[in-house]
Amino acid sequence: MIRSKHYVLCAIAALIMAAAVQSVSAQWTPEMQLKTKTIGSTAISPDGSKVLYTVAYEVMTSDRSEYVTQIWMASADGKTNVQLTFADKSSANPRWSPDGEWIAFTSARKDNRSNIYLLRAAGGEAEMITDVRSSVNSLEWSPDGKWIAFTMTDPKTDDEEKNDKAKNDFRWVDENIKMSRLYVMPVAKDANGKREIRKLTSMARSVTSFDWSPDGAKIAFSHVSDPKADYWPTSDVSVLDVASGNITELAATSNFESAPQYSHDGKWIAISASDGAPRWAQSNRVNIYPAGGGSPKVAPLSYEGQPGIIGWNGDDTKIVFTEAKGTGTALYELIVATNSIVEVHNVGAVISGMSMNRANDFAMSTQTPTTPPEVFVAKRPDYSPKQISNVNTEVAKIPTAKTEILRWKSKDGRDIEGLLTYPNNYVAGTKVPLILNIHGGPAGVFNHNFIGGRGVYPIASFAQKGYAILRPNPRGSSGYGTEFRRANIKDWGGMDYEDIMSGVDKVIEMGVADPNRMGVMGWSYGGYMTSTIITKTKRFKAASAGAPVTNLMSFNGTADIPDFVPDYFGGQAWEIPDVYAKHSAMFNIKGVTTPTMIQQGDADLRVPISQGFELYNALKQQGVPVRMIVLPRQPHGPTEPKMQLAAMQSNLEWFEKYLK
Repeated sequence: MIRSKHYVLCAIAALIMAAAVQSVSAQWTPEMQLKTKTIGSTAISPDGSKVLYTVAYEVMTSDRSEYVTQIWMASADGKTNVQLTFADKSSANPRWSPDGEWIAFTSARKDNRSNIYLLRAAGGEAEMITDVRSSVNSLEWSPDGKWIAFTMTDPKTDDEEKNDKAKNDFRWVDENIKMSRLYVMPVAKDANGKREIRKLTSMARSVTSFDWSPDGAKIAFSHVSDPKADYWPTSDVSVLDVASGNITELAATSNFESAPQYSHDGKWIAISASDGAPRWAQSNRVNIYPAGGGSPKVAPLSYEGQPGIIGWNGDDTKIVFTEAKGTGTALYELIVATNSIVEVHNVGAVISGMSMNRANDFAMSTQTPTTPPEVFVAKRPDYSPKQISNVNTEVAKIPTAKTEILRWKSKDGRDIEGLLTYPNNYVAGTKVPLILNIHGGPAGVFNHNFIGGRGVYPIASFAQKGYAILRPNPRGSSGYGTEFRRANIKDWGGMDYEDIMSGVDKVIEMGVADPNRMGVMGWSYGGYMTSTIITKTKRFKAASAGAPVTNLMSFNGTADIPDFVPDYFGGQAWEIPDVYAKHSAMFNIKGVTTPTMIQQGDADLRVPISQGFELYNALKQQGVPVRMIVLPRQPHGPTEPKMQLAAMQSNLEWFEKYLK
């Protein structure tokens, strides 16, 4: 069993800190930050001897700008580490067969459609075993290894493809919705050398996740009424009999219910369920249902109320889950018999992509502000952590600026926390330009992610150029409990603003920040706060607003989440117009003088580009220095490396112009 308070991960921070060998020659730049590879999912083998994991890296040529994901395999002792896939297109979703002999995965190497491939774990050529008209989203082996279940979005019909080619492709809003369906196929070919795919779900619901029963007879799956982002509260869980196709409701209340996982004995199904009516700032609990149906055992509310279920332990006595706690990731166990939650460890690092097998062996990606992502394993009997990957060895050699947790009191006495990154080679007592960076959400959080990673705000590069960077977690952020996450309801730009500004004052009082050289930047909700801040104060010499929500009224009518703002503010724009106006930068924009840059993707459905244009035109008409960079093809946050590079470089240039 897992040893409480002495869990594997307690030594992770020390281990990965020791792994960062510094070089005196290389320096951080946006181009260098693009070189940091990201690690996605991990999959530890049934016997715990090997780990599969995915690595994404940038590809930028004269005609390409994309991230390609490949699958790697490492031995749990760290002695071998090999790349398994090499195709020009990405491969992802690696899954071990129950006997550990085969690996199934998805790849878009044919016609840019994601299909399922089979590869012997011992090596060889991968075999494509599906040839679908749409793309496979997720897959899981049956417990006996004879079947693979997968989800796939409805493909276009012949008529739709014909109309596309004929430019006769008009559409009706909210009609002819493409659902994600559940399918099953045999691993072995039939007598005709084929594998017949069978569609398991045809109901007017879109499948979001699923899990096989241990005997392979049933599949528990979660589903929503519509795949669009705003319909997540409709999620329910049902159980499908694979042989007959019959579907039985398991959890179908007015609450949000998702992510089913069978116990190893098949008697129970754990799900994640909202603590009451679903809302954007909700809390979730683990509910344990009898597999045959009935009332659930409802777990206590965890610290953050956002349990990410990893799985059942080997003897089904515990359910392991993770969630954010402060700026790190905490690991918990739900003790089934006593219905109690035990914090196993708060690692002081960020853990993602965790997997576990029945023997309670774990694999995960781990990173800190100064150490890039790598894969670690934790095995019985002592659960000592061991780094087994080395995909970011080169960037780990580059000196990374110091980042520390900073705590302060807000205007009303509330405790607030954030991260302060110092300039490289900072000399104590020196006042330097400060950049305030505000996270999205609002229920986001700045945590111990590697500062040399890619994104729109190149923290390591800013530190290299002599800036201090404050990243506060004001009320409304995740990681500090349910009450804290809900503390900004009906109050965007109110006390969360005071939390942020109190943090700025703290850095000034420390003698680090030069109050005459300060800038502010943020994306999404961070863009909202940035645009709000320039209407409230002239303390900042420059601002960069990324995908900013500037007008709650027009945002509510054009975003892909029209229930988001009404949920936070308690009504629609036409019901409480004064409230929407009070909390919107566009209704308070008169008199703003702060030079402002706006960054936005023109394919952004979450925060439509019109939000940025409203701010741009208002500032331009008032004679305020303003620039707006439009990132073509990009959704809510750039996904192409060339576009990320453009965003990073423009941010650096903007603040260099006004703060140096």
